[in-house]
Amino acid sequence: MKKNKHEGSSLDDLLIEDGVFAEVKASALKRVIAFQVGQEMRRRKLTAPALARRMKSSVGDVRLLLDPANSVVTLQTLERAALALGKSLKVEFA
Repeated sequence: MKKNKHEGSSLDDLLIEDGVFAEVKASALKRVIAFQVGQEMRRRKLTAPALARRMKSSVGDVRLLLDPANSVVTLQTLERAALALGKSLKVEFA
């Protein structure tokens, strides 16, 4: 009987083998960021237009930031959002 070649491997291993690990990881991180920004906005009772004003940005930029499916966001936008929410942005290689 042939042993399954993926038996004992992790999901990360499978995603790396399929060449989609970076894309899946980026998508997951964006979902977390969108969730955290949304939570902080609710906590502070901020609307998208109000956050946009604080960020000196457009409502469209805020909506893209809050869209968990949109993984295109710049570090500059993340930094402006963090500052507008009284937070700091931490990016690191781990």
